[in-house]
Amino acid sequence: MPFALVSILSMLVVLGIMVLVHETGHFLAAKLFGVRVEVFSIGFGTRLFGFRRGDTDYRVSLLPLGGYVKMTGETTPETRAEGTGEVHPGDPGDFNSKPRWQRICIGLAGPVSNFILAFGLMTGLYMMHNEVDAYLNEPAVIDFVAQGSAAAKAGLKAGDHIVQFDREHNPTWQQVAIRMGINGNGTVPMTVARPSGETTVQLPVAGVISKDGLDPTALGFEPSIQAQPLTVREVEPGYPLARAGVKAGDVLASLNGQVLHSVSSVAAYLKENGDHPVDVEVKRGTQTLHFNIQPVIGDNGAGEKGYRIGFRPQPPPFVVEQQPFSQAARRSFHYNVQSSGQIVEVMRRLFSRHSNVKQLSGPVGIARATGEATLMPGWQPIINLMAMISLNLGIFNLLPFPLLDGGMILLLLIETVMRQDLNVEVKERIYQVAFVVLILFFVFVTFNDVSRIAGFSKS
Repeated sequence: MPFALVSILSMLVVLGIMVLVHETGHFLAAKLFGVRVEVFSIGFGTRLFGFRRGDTDYRVSLLPLGGYVKMTGETTPETRAEGTGEVHPGDPGDFNSKPRWQRICIGLAGPVSNFILAFGLMTGLYMMHNEVDAYLNEPAVIDFVAQGSAAAKAGLKAGDHIVQFDREHNPTWQQVAIRMGINGNGTVPMTVARPSGETTVQLPVAGVISKDGLDPTALGFEPSIQAQPLTVREVEPGYPLARAGVKAGDVLASLNGQVLHSVSSVAAYLKENGDHPVDVEVKRGTQTLHFNIQPVIGDNGAGEKGYRIGFRPQPPPFVVEQQPFSQAARRSFHYNVQSSGQIVEVMRRLFSRHSNVKQLSGPVGIARATGEATLMPGWQPIINLMAMISLNLGIFNLLPFPLLDGGMILLLLIETVMRQDLNVEVKERIYQVAFVVLILFFVFVTFNDVSRIAGFSKS
């Protein structure tokens, strides 16, 4: 199936689940407080199909990028479009007839439902049989630094052990990647340990966001994913290593004297080396062999061309995680708290211009991410992504902006302080301006996504 189609379908399923959970939170809270729900819609615009039960029309609408719960008396663009957003004085099912604290609870219920979903997804994931690359949670040691890259210009070298990265002391590679994303528009101070002592450098992160996001490779350095050199699992017929006589089980001790510990490091080195021959040192039992190899241009298996010598390595070390419910729940809680804090920090930095707005993604970016996660082996990639999208959706909806749940809550708090309701026409004007701003924001992030993706097709 074409990658574009996989991406679109997976996005619709994932966003459909997110919206369903979010709106179900509003719906259940409204029912709890006796508010009449007239419409429960997945999607906006024209009704495609659905059914009616009691007072509520459950429907799927034309535009799938969101949804809403329409309550009697609620004044929003959706209710006004339905022509029934007017106030119903004396109606016990009217949203506005309820105490403000109940209306605030109804507003909070949507985002809280997304937080609960993220917690449940990660708890379930930690209880499953998961194979996680061991290096992600180990000390961050640099395996290779490309000449002329941002990392090389900053003074980083192969073998450097990162002991401080931004605010993280003795970070793991996972923490390094997170802090790089947060500092996507600036320079990150980092301290590395070498045999000669510790050295502090300034690593410029701005301007290296590619279609694949922000990662160490974009800055020109590769993480060391294992302590030992690569062991050949399979030699690819027709490629230089096979023609030279390298066999499965051989250890690639070095390339031109440089010890490398991952396929990505080998690829980065070959790219830098260009079409020059490579002296490959191989350990075969007690023997040490040297082969003069001429790299060739080939496909890396992901549709990308580059210099290759033709081998598949033994898998890197991994950790199997399968935890009992109580331990998985605790870990999920800490994960979600930490991730929420990082999302809030990114938002804060975006508003203060300390992070790059090119990091923002809309429907196209989400589609690409869900498509890639769907095609990856196992459940872990897609569950991780769904949990992160759910957290983002919950936090985004709590922003104090009209049309969002946080904006409704803010207006209710203002009315509480004023001890009177705001004029309905004033609210409508606020919603109209906010609607235009949100449309412009949607156009911006969509353009952001498209400009970041060279081609939206993959086989």
